[in-house]
Amino acid sequence: MKIGSPADKPPVAPAATARATSGDATTKTNATQAPAEASAQVDISTAAASLMQGVGGSNAEFDAEKVARISQAIADGSFKVDHAAIADKLIANAAELLTKTSH
Repeated sequence: MKIGSPADKPPVAPAATARATSGDATTKTNATQAPAEASAQVDISTAAASLMQGVGGSNAEFDAEKVARISQAIADGSFKVDHAAIADKLIANAAELLTKTSH
């Protein structure tokens, strides 16, 4: 695989316009065609919506001071990870999501 600048790569046609009408998969689309109108509708599941709103009363606001404290603790080597607490919270969050989506 070669990794290069995106400017070096040819533009990719949308899948709907890239298909040949004759059934020949090797036929390329006409480069003079107008680009397809960008429109997409995305439906978010109830689980994703609840995650976006903050499950369990968690606050979605950004705490810059907390990030700075944790960054400093990592930098000076004093940050300790409580693996058991992380595992317990992951299990509790998963259980809560499962009970919300099963009702």
